[in-house]
Amino acid sequence: MDHGAGPRPPFRVLLRMEIRPGTEREFERTWLEIGTRIAAEPANLGQTLIRDVEDGGVYWVITDWTDEPAFRVFETSAAHVDNRRRLQPFRTGGEMRLTQVVHRLEPAAGAPAR
Repeated sequence: MDHGAGPRPPFRVLLRMEIRPGTEREFERTWLEIGTRIAAEPANLGQTLIRDVEDGGVYWVITDWTDEPAFRVFETSAAHVDNRRRLQPFRTGGEMRLTQVVHRLEPAAGAPAR
Protein backbone atom coordinates (compact mmCIF):
# COMPACT_ATOMS: atom_id res chain seq x y z
CA MET A 1 0.00 0.00 0.00
CA ASP A 2 1.54 3.28 -1.08
CA HIS A 3 1.05 6.20 1.30
CA GLY A 4 2.99 8.76 -0.73
CA ALA A 5 1.34 9.90 -3.94
CA GLY A 6 -0.73 6.71 -4.12
CA PRO A 7 -4.17 5.93 -2.74
CA ARG A 8 -5.04 6.98 0.78
CA PRO A 9 -5.22 4.15 3.35
CA PRO A 10 -8.70 3.16 4.49
CA PHE A 11 -10.49 4.44 7.55
CA ARG A 12 -11.04 1.30 9.65
CA VAL A 13 -13.72 0.66 12.24
CA LEU A 14 -13.18 -2.08 14.83
CA LEU A 15 -16.30 -3.19 16.64
CA ARG A 16 -16.21 -5.63 19.55
CA MET A 17 -19.58 -7.26 20.20
CA GLU A 18 -20.49 -9.44 23.19
CA ILE A 19 -23.34 -11.76 22.20
CA ARG A 20 -25.97 -13.41 24.40
CA PRO A 21 -25.17 -17.12 24.94
CA GLY A 22 -27.18 -19.39 22.66
CA THR A 23 -27.86 -16.71 20.01
CA GLU A 24 -24.57 -16.95 18.12
CA ARG A 25 -25.94 -18.66 14.99
CA GLU A 26 -28.89 -16.29 14.68
CA PHE A 27 -26.58 -13.33 15.29
CA GLU A 28 -24.23 -14.53 12.52
CA ARG A 29 -27.14 -14.91 10.06
CA THR A 30 -28.49 -11.47 10.93
CA TRP A 31 -25.04 -9.88 10.69
CA LEU A 32 -24.52 -11.46 7.26
CA GLU A 33 -27.82 -10.01 5.99
CA ILE A 34 -26.92 -6.58 7.34
CA GLY A 35 -23.32 -6.85 6.14
CA THR A 36 -24.43 -7.63 2.61
CA ARG A 37 -26.41 -4.37 2.56
CA ILE A 38 -23.51 -2.41 4.06
CA ALA A 39 -21.16 -3.84 1.40
CA ALA A 40 -23.35 -2.12 -1.22
CA GLU A 41 -22.59 1.30 0.29
CA PRO A 42 -20.32 3.19 -2.14
CA ALA A 43 -17.89 4.27 0.61
CA ASN A 44 -17.59 0.78 2.13
CA LEU A 45 -14.38 -1.03 1.19
CA GLY A 46 -15.23 -4.35 2.82
CA GLN A 47 -15.90 -5.92 6.17
CA THR A 48 -15.11 -9.04 8.14
CA LEU A 49 -16.88 -10.80 11.01
CA ILE A 50 -14.51 -12.64 13.34
CA ARG A 51 -15.39 -14.90 16.28
CA ASP A 52 -13.01 -14.88 19.23
CA VAL A 53 -11.52 -18.37 19.74
CA GLU A 54 -10.95 -17.83 23.47
CA ASP A 55 -14.42 -16.43 24.14
CA GLY A 56 -17.00 -17.72 21.65
CA GLY A 57 -19.50 -15.09 22.77
CA VAL A 58 -17.28 -12.27 21.52
CA TYR A 59 -17.23 -11.17 17.90
CA TRP A 60 -15.16 -8.56 16.13
CA VAL A 61 -16.31 -6.63 13.08
CA ILE A 62 -13.62 -5.02 10.96
CA THR A 63 -14.92 -2.66 8.31
CA ASP A 64 -13.02 -0.34 5.99
CA TRP A 65 -14.29 2.94 4.57
CA THR A 66 -12.93 5.41 2.07
CA ASP A 67 -12.62 8.05 4.80
CA GLU A 68 -14.03 9.15 8.15
CA PRO A 69 -16.60 11.66 6.79
CA ALA A 70 -18.14 8.97 4.56
CA PHE A 71 -18.32 6.56 7.51
CA ARG A 72 -19.95 9.24 9.69
CA VAL A 73 -22.63 9.86 7.06
CA PHE A 74 -23.38 6.14 6.95
CA GLU A 75 -23.24 5.75 10.75
CA THR A 76 -25.99 8.34 11.26
CA SER A 77 -28.18 7.18 8.36
CA ALA A 78 -31.67 5.79 8.94
CA ALA A 79 -30.56 2.52 7.34
CA HIS A 80 -27.78 2.05 9.88
CA VAL A 81 -30.02 2.99 12.80
CA ASP A 82 -32.19 0.08 11.63
CA ASN A 83 -29.11 -2.19 11.40
CA ARG A 84 -28.22 -1.43 15.01
CA ARG A 85 -31.83 -2.01 16.08
CA ARG A 86 -31.78 -5.47 14.46
CA LEU A 87 -28.52 -6.45 16.19
CA GLN A 88 -29.39 -5.04 19.63
CA PRO A 89 -31.32 -8.12 20.89
CA PHE A 90 -28.16 -10.22 20.50
CA ARG A 91 -25.79 -7.85 22.25
CA THR A 92 -24.84 -7.69 25.92
CA GLY A 93 -21.96 -5.26 25.47
CA GLY A 94 -19.13 -4.12 23.28
CA GLU A 95 -17.23 -1.13 22.04
CA MET A 96 -16.26 0.65 18.84
CA ARG A 97 -12.83 1.96 17.89
CA LEU A 98 -12.20 4.27 14.94
CA THR A 99 -8.77 3.85 13.38
CA GLN A 100 -6.64 4.88 10.43
CA VAL A 101 -4.54 2.23 8.71
CA VAL A 102 -0.92 3.37 8.87
CA HIS A 103 0.82 0.54 7.01
CA ARG A 104 -0.38 -2.64 5.36
CA LEU A 105 2.06 -5.14 3.97
CA GLU A 106 1.04 -7.52 1.20
CA PRO A 107 2.49 -11.05 1.16
CA ALA A 108 5.85 -11.33 -0.56
CA ALA A 109 5.76 -12.44 -4.19
CA GLY A 110 5.88 -16.20 -4.37
CA ALA A 111 4.81 -16.66 -0.75
CA PRO A 112 2.50 -19.63 -0.21
CA ALA A 113 -1.21 -18.84 -0.10
CA ARG A 114 -2.78 -18.83 3.34
